[in-house]
Amino acid sequence: MTRDDINLPGPLAEITAAFNRYEAALIGNDVEVLDELFLIDARTIRYGIAENLYGHAEIAEFRASRPATGHERRLDRTVITSYGSDFATAMTLFHRGGGDRIGRQSQTWARIDGNWRIVAAHVSVIPTPEAV
Repeated sequence: MTRDDINLPGPLAEITAAFNRYEAALIGNDVEVLDELFLIDARTIRYGIAENLYGHAEIAEFRASRPATGHERRLDRTVITSYGSDFATAMTLFHRGGGDRIGRQSQTWARIDGNWRIVAAHVSVIPTPEAV
């Protein structure tokens, strides 16, 4: 791979669409789509704000048990980058309800069997710079 393979128009458009589909499913609590977008594999990992989830089964169990409402948020400084045709990252900041904390979300995506899937994710919150 060379630098010319970063953000090829086709893969970048595809992963951006997948990321937007994930975000819509998250806000709408569409658990079926959220489960679909995480690779069904024991090696898939999601570190959350208060949980460490190993494998698709733990991630799906978490999704099924969380509240169905209150997921609205505003994204900021989203950076989606594709590397070649089958690997990408999506990083974003998010804000909920004007609090004194800012959320950070990172996702690692891979094209597996022709479909873009999240293979690793991390969500955390920190104080906003103004609150420090």
